[in-house]
Amino acid sequence: MSNKTYMCIMRKPEGENQKCEPPSPDQMEQMYAKFNAWKDKFKENIIDMGGKLGEGKVVTTEGATDGPFMEVKEVVGGYMIVSAATMEEAVLVAQESPGVFPGSSVEVREISQP
Repeated sequence: MSNKTYMCIMRKPEGENQKCEPPSPDQMEQMYAKFNAWKDKFKENIIDMGGKLGEGKVVTTEGATDGPFMEVKEVVGGYMIVSAATMEEAVLVAQESPGVFPGSSVEVREISQP
């Protein structure tokens, strides 16, 4: 059975980062250690670490505008592409990500291949 490809869409409550104070050097070291251990554990699954998403445009038949304008309670903060044999395996990769914290979520979607 060959692996399928999944997109993991990272979401967090709007304005979440603005409330936090910067982590201490010790906290940063612990965060990097946890992240690197997760990344090493799932190195066979992670195709593209993706990244943080910045400003963008909403494109319609009428043109392009700054966006998104819809009222949201959550903001898409980033994405990642993983390879896994099953949806359950892809969910495990996302669940164990250090980027998942109380209040955040990751939407895991299979990318259909033609």
